[in-house]
Amino acid sequence: MSRLHAPHYLQRLHNLPLNDEAWQEITASDMMDIPLLGNITAGMPIEAIADCGTIAVPTRMVRRNTYALRVRGHSMINCNIHDGDIIIIERSESAENGETAVVMINQQEVTLKKLYIEKSGVRLQPANDSMAPIYLKNADIEVLGMVMGVVRGNTVTH
Repeated sequence: MSRLHAPHYLQRLHNLPLNDEAWQEITASDMMDIPLLGNITAGMPIEAIADCGTIAVPTRMVRRNTYALRVRGHSMINCNIHDGDIIIIERSESAENGETAVVMINQQEVTLKKLYIEKSGVRLQPANDSMAPIYLKNADIEVLGMVMGVVRGNTVTH
């Protein structure tokens, strides 16, 4: 799939909660391909289905074990992550309280949410006031990665 307009690249600023002020736009120089592994829902969890391709991103957005997912849904709009964006993920097995993470539920469904560890278990909190949180037991979830960047706009994927 090929589109004509240049995308915008947003890199997450360190030590800031994920919201509109947590991003820095960077220029598209020194590009490299990373795996685009499919879709992630910003809404109700969906079945994890691998869909391999690649996307070119600025090298400064790439760390060890970096991959990309296309966002479907509107639950993370208050974190400046919108339907159709491609998020850049750093693979990680843990997340700090309040971090925006890619989470696998019951080894079959994936979602993008803010993760909160509470006495009764885990709360997966949307960043959209019109959507309800998801409450789970600690054993029901697995953190797959942390959001480190966003590619917005028209992109070229391979």
